[in-house]
Amino acid sequence: MMIHIVGLGPGNAEALTLGAWKALHEYPVYLRTKAHPTVARLEEEGLKYVAFDHYYEEKETFEEVYGAMAQEVLLRAQEGDLVYAVPGHPLVAEKSVSLLLEACTERGIPHRIHPAVSFVDTVLEELRLDPIAGVRIVDALDIDNISPDFTQGMIITQVYSAYVAGQVKLALGRYLEDEDEVVFIRAAGTPEASIRTLPLYALDRQKDIDHLTSVYLPPKPQRYDFYRFMGVIRRLRDKDGGCPWDLEQTHETLKRYLIEESYEALEAIDLEDPDKMAEEFGDVLLQVALHSIIGEETGEFDIHEVIRTVTEKMIYRHPHVFQRDKDMTSDEVLVQWEALKKKEKKEESLGDSLKEISKHYPALSRAEKIQKKARKYGFDWDDIEEVFKKITEETEEIREAMISGDARQISGELGDLLFAVVNLARFLDSDPELVLNETSDKFIRRILRMEELLTAKELKFQDLPLEELDKYWETAKKEEKI
Repeated sequence: MMIHIVGLGPGNAEALTLGAWKALHEYPVYLRTKAHPTVARLEEEGLKYVAFDHYYEEKETFEEVYGAMAQEVLLRAQEGDLVYAVPGHPLVAEKSVSLLLEACTERGIPHRIHPAVSFVDTVLEELRLDPIAGVRIVDALDIDNISPDFTQGMIITQVYSAYVAGQVKLALGRYLEDEDEVVFIRAAGTPEASIRTLPLYALDRQKDIDHLTSVYLPPKPQRYDFYRFMGVIRRLRDKDGGCPWDLEQTHETLKRYLIEESYEALEAIDLEDPDKMAEEFGDVLLQVALHSIIGEETGEFDIHEVIRTVTEKMIYRHPHVFQRDKDMTSDEVLVQWEALKKKEKKEESLGDSLKEISKHYPALSRAEKIQKKARKYGFDWDDIEEVFKKITEETEEIREAMISGDARQISGELGDLLFAVVNLARFLDSDPELVLNETSDKFIRRILRMEELLTAKELKFQDLPLEELDKYWETAKKEEKI
């Protein structure tokens, strides 16, 4: 037996190859769909065929539709040679053909491809595009998984209904403006071809959307995607014409900026300011990009290694998402996360686990993480009263150390007290870093209010004793509670 896989071209019967025309007239013909202009010409020739359009109604997903078509072709082929004909070129955006070829290869089934002009060829011709300049071809049904690349044009195939066009519009709308222009293409390569430019917001409002519709998104050189962003950073580090300051930076010199930008991002979150958040997250991303470019220059790592590492880590630590073996609660996910993390980092003891906690965390946050790790190994109090006792004990030990006058001992006991206070914050489900920052903010607000009150009376801080200042403090404190 022989399976002839025939391309019917873009819709003009004159574009069929001689080999395809001959095969269509010699063997039983099975069509993926009869909704194609060339089929009318075949009917005029008196050609008999069986179409698989019914699968579109019977199956729930396109994966099931195309799988069923491939299986039926294989079943029919057991009876003898046949033709499986599809629109366009058999190897361009034809999932059923991909599945069929995979099965033929696995089973050793003879097959032959009869090529044809594809819709891509006709679109390139209609738009006068040279593919060497870069053109992406994507399936409209997979548009949500496509990342923007504004340096290239993009042909979006199988925009066969207003609903699909709407999904394309929403996906593109994540990084384009409503008024950005796209090119609507229908029946390219046929006498009924319609090519028109329209704003993105109008894409799904076209009355002639059908199975012959595609969309072209031209390059957008004024827009920036991730790789253009990385290109900008590389330019800053270019030894010929780059920025002198950026060229001087190393992993070590940039450490302070990563910390500063992270804190400014946290502030933007506290302010609940979306524009500020976008700006500050961009500054954090800039630091990641700079470190990645420096790593690339030294041959240590690059941005692709950074992305690959974190992606593999997320997939590994989320088997409940990517393997879908069972449903889990949020608490169960955290337990699983810790277990997988310990296995990944080969943590066999509490000591191993504690050594993995970075020394560069803010001191309060690091203390909290250490205590949480210890609790997972059973080294923690069960009763908050024990925490209060510990704080009292550490306070007394500071007093005793002060009597001895040993600065080193005093410092050590003070650290013990702070560590105990972090324990209290943890027992109260409070983040000690955030709590202390909130208190610092509160202190600043009250000082500012005190200064307003003092200025109104033409007084200054340094003009008053502490007892008088305390009265203004209490006033500011009471006003804050009103």
